[in-house]
Amino acid sequence: MAERKPIESWLTDMDGVLMHEGVPIPGADAFIKKLRESGKPFLVLTNNSIYTARDLHARLTRIGLEVPEENIWTSALATAQFLHDQAPGGTAYVIGEAGLTTALHDIGYILTDHEPDFVILGETRTYSFEAMTKAVRLINAGARFIATNPDETGPSAEGALPATGAVAALITKATGKDPYFVGKPNPLMMRTGLNAIGAHSESSAMIGDRMDTDVLAGLEAGMETFLVLTGLTGRGDIDRYPYRPTTVVDSIADLVDRI
Repeated sequence: MAERKPIESWLTDMDGVLMHEGVPIPGADAFIKKLRESGKPFLVLTNNSIYTARDLHARLTRIGLEVPEENIWTSALATAQFLHDQAPGGTAYVIGEAGLTTALHDIGYILTDHEPDFVILGETRTYSFEAMTKAVRLINAGARFIATNPDETGPSAEGALPATGAVAALITKATGKDPYFVGKPNPLMMRTGLNAIGAHSESSAMIGDRMDTDVLAGLEAGMETFLVLTGLTGRGDIDRYPYRPTTVVDSIADLVDRI
């Protein structure tokens, strides 16, 4: 087998890799600082579609992580890019927050509940029965079903919260229609992100804390993959999967010298 090319660009997940419940993980600041000084293209990715890149830039800055807005890639931005490529200038009924609605407005989409081309489901902390009922009826009437990501639960200080994937399952059960999931582990999110920074998969790496999203997405996009053990996946969990990361490290601090 041919040896991999040197890593010229980096993609990293955010929660569980750079921060945990709003607290930076030791070494994250040094990693980001070294990346910025190197001049290598990089992206911080998240499946969470609640926040805009500007929001996330401000949140990261508050905890000492200086990530420019243009180096943040969310499932909302990836969904908007997908729709712009597939069906430019369309209409959509959206369940989600500002991260998603802003991304769709920016590509010229009209948000409406009158015969929309798409029903787009994203993350929100206020899923309503009324909105889900409307989504079901619009999909039954012919709207195509898109979801920003398949994550079934999300983290909170009090424990797990139902997330996009769980609500999508409810709508699927009511309509018989499966959504197209844009976010990780769909390699589409990785490829659109790489395109956004002018990078190539064969010389790029993906860092994540989850085997079933981060590592799988990086693997299927043809990237080198690093699993950190500061998030949801423990060392004992790795063998449960039929694939492996390229490298397993304790934390992001172990990768500073790799840049």
